Parts: sequence; C-alpha cells; structure tokens
Amino acid sequence: MSGEVLISGAGVAGMSLAYWLHRHGYAVTVVERAAALRGTGYAVDFRGEAIGVLDGMGLLAQMHDHATGMGAITLIDGDGKPTGELPAETFAGDLEVLKADVTRILHSITADDVSYVFDDSITAIDQDEDGVGVVFERAAGRRFDLVVGADGVYSNVRRHVFGPHRDFVRHLGMSGVGYTTVNRLGLDHEGLLYSAPGRAVYVFSSSNPARMTVSLSVATDSPDIDRLDRDTQERLVRERFAGDGWEVPLLLEEMRLAPDFYFSSACQIAMDRWSHGRVVLVGDAGYCAAPTAGMGTSQALIGAHLLATRLVETAGDHTVAFPAYERELRPYITENQSKGAEAAMMFGA
Repeated sequence: MSGEVLISGAGVAGMSLAYWLHRHGYAVTVVERAAALRGTGYAVDFRGEAIGVLDGMGLLAQMHDHATGMGAITLIDGDGKPTGELPAETFAGDLEVLKADVTRILHSITADDVSYVFDDSITAIDQDEDGVGVVFERAAGRRFDLVVGADGVYSNVRRHVFGPHRDFVRHLGMSGVGYTTVNRLGLDHEGLLYSAPGRAVYVFSSSNPARMTVSLSVATDSPDIDRLDRDTQERLVRERFAGDGWEVPLLLEEMRLAPDFYFSSACQIAMDRWSHGRVVLVGDAGYCAAPTAGMGTSQALIGAHLLATRLVETAGDHTVAFPAYERELRPYITENQSKGAEAAMMFGA
C-alpha cells in the first residue's frame, strides 16, 4: 500500500524520509517554513549504522567527496598556548561533512520526485480514521494519509498534535553561537578549543581555507533565549566572555558583524510516544539527544530509514508500523540521550 504523506521540515530527517518513501511508491510533499534550503549550522558527523544508511541511498561516495578531512583539535589555555590534543574522531565521528553540503545533496536526490513547498508552515492538523486534514499558512488546505513531523526541536507538528514545547523540551544548561569569519589564524583542516567553567570557544577551518567556523558556547538556565532577538543573544554571549583574553575580544566583534549568525541551545526532547494516530515524529522533533551527544544526524538518518522500512513491511498500516519503529529505535535513542546529558554536565563543571 502507498499513499500521500506530508513531511514538515526539509532537514536531514525530512528529506531522508522523503527519499525512502518515494522509492517505495508514496507521493510525498515536504513543507518547509524557511524560504529556501537552510545553509546555516556546523559540520555534522555520521557514526555507525548511519554510514550503512548513506550507502543504501547511494550517497556514501558523494559524502566522502565533501568530507571536512579534519585533523586533531588542539586544546589551548586563556593565552592561546597549547595544553593538549583531542583526536579528530572525538568531534568528527566516522565521517564529517558540512551541514550545508549534506542538506544540498539530500535535496538534489529528491527534488525531481518530491513536492517541496518552501516559505509555508502548518497552522492546524485534524485527523480522523481515514486521513489527516492539514491547514497551511499560505497554501490551500489538503488531506493526507500520514503526516510526519521532521521539523526539529521546536517542532510545529509536535506542538499541534502532542502539546506545547515546555512539555517535552529539556534544557541541558548550555547554548551556543555559530558563524564564519576570515581564517586569520591560518587553520588548515584543524581546530582550536579553549574552555573555562561555563564557556568555551571552538574555531576550525576545513573545506574553505579562507574561512574559519567559530562556535561560542555559554552556560544558560533556559532555552527560551533561542526565541529571542539576535541583539539579546549577542549581549548574553558578550557578558559571559567578558574579561577573556586570547582571540576572544576580536571573535566577539566578528560575531556582531557575521551575516550567518546562528544561535541554539543544547536541548533534548523527552516523549513517552512518538506517534499519535496517523501523525508520527522523526529526528530531533521526537528524540533530540542534544548536540553534545554528536548523534543528531545519525539519529535522523537511521530513524527515517527505519520508519520507512516498517511502513513498507506493514503495507502502510501505521497502527503496526509506528509502534514497531518506536520499539526498535528507542533503546538507541535512550543511550544517545544519556551520553548527551553527561557531556553537557562536563561543560558546566
């Protein structure tokens, strides 16, 4: 059995699921709030079983072509002097690729077969035994056989079907800014990491030798700052790094000028179930393990593949497929969330 599926979110989870569902005969529509593919975010890494999923999609060689090729990360003190080293796989996993490249590649293999609707979002979901009625902000309302929330930590689908964000978002006590700037440190497929209680700076350069990526992390009490304006976010970061030496003052000034400024908090999503009727969640929307776990992209790929597989095996019977998907995936998620929480606790020490 096949049918019409709506996926909310054109990220790794959403586009991967779109690929697998189309491959098995489903008509897939992907709605994305952003006006175009998102080009922000750090490098992402693939670990373990996710490598096999990429291979099954015929993407492994292409992803390797875009690998960051990062070497070791040098630990430095407040004066910029080396104090130690972390092996590349600590951050990069089995394969590391810039998030913008991953997103572009996934879109390229689905663009001809999947209906993408950008600059729109869901405003209401009403399901019954026969299908799901969806109201959009811009497009005309439609009915689908299934609806999937693949729209991240602040999932619109989850909010409409399961409840408000506060019921599921668990803040891990840290938030971070990311942006790129001129590679004035001469980094060559390498990174520098400075950390102090409640704050850290990580800078690296990989695919573009002229640019370096900057990550400024700070201890925070709530993820609510994610929803505030950029000026407020920048002010918080500047306050937490006040008095730090090395390159920090200049990095804070470059943050103010960066056109690709990106802010997010380390959060986990904790839910008793990932589906309700004909609506199901995949990726960060249902089970984010936080960036500190280093497993977000792998979870998205593995979850999307498993969900599609169970739907195909059950001939589209969501009442059997959805519970089977959750039952098989949950132990893996629980382990990753535990690692993510432990890593966040170390940050605040």
